[in-house]
Amino acid sequence: MQLLYQTHSPYARKALVVAHELGLSSQLEVVHHETSPTQRNPLVFDQNPLGKVPVLLREGKPALFDSDVICAYFDTLHDGVRLIPEQGEARWHALRVQAVAQGMAEAGIAVRWETVRRPEALRYAPLRDGYVLKLTESYDWLERELDVDGTLHVGHIAVATALDWLEFRELPDFRAGRPRLAAWFDAFAKRASMRSTPLSGDTHD
Repeated sequence: MQLLYQTHSPYARKALVVAHELGLSSQLEVVHHETSPTQRNPLVFDQNPLGKVPVLLREGKPALFDSDVICAYFDTLHDGVRLIPEQGEARWHALRVQAVAQGMAEAGIAVRWETVRRPEALRYAPLRDGYVLKLTESYDWLERELDVDGTLHVGHIAVATALDWLEFRELPDFRAGRPRLAAWFDAFAKRASMRSTPLSGDTHD
């Protein structure tokens, strides 16, 4: 399998961390691709009409795209404990946590558009502030709701990769006043799957 990747994408990294956690990374050829809404990458568009990574290329089968879909697929390729629980409240909790993490990454990207990526004359401060609020409210929710001592699930990986990216991009701090979340993240960041997939590079618009 080939994973179309971006070294500074929280979404692509989430998929690769899942592969590492499930022992699938040796089956992947990871190929970096720069993508941006303002720069068309024809090779990525050939596989994903949204023009975004990650994209998983499978021999003789259609490409899979969107990190949630790719992670769900990876979770079918092993015989261990599922990262997406198969039933009950554990399933819905893991997916709910994953949704919060995905939303944080989306909000962080939007904050960057309104602070550093969009030309200064076109930035809209109220929109930036609205997305910052989404981030801080999500941090507070995770401080209360994240199951920091539970069995590893896909939501944990989504949260860890999103928080690491938010720090990487120097976006609003999740640590201040949230000791439980900060301690959990610092411990999770030491996992081999995280150390093997460091963030790097700049966005090219």
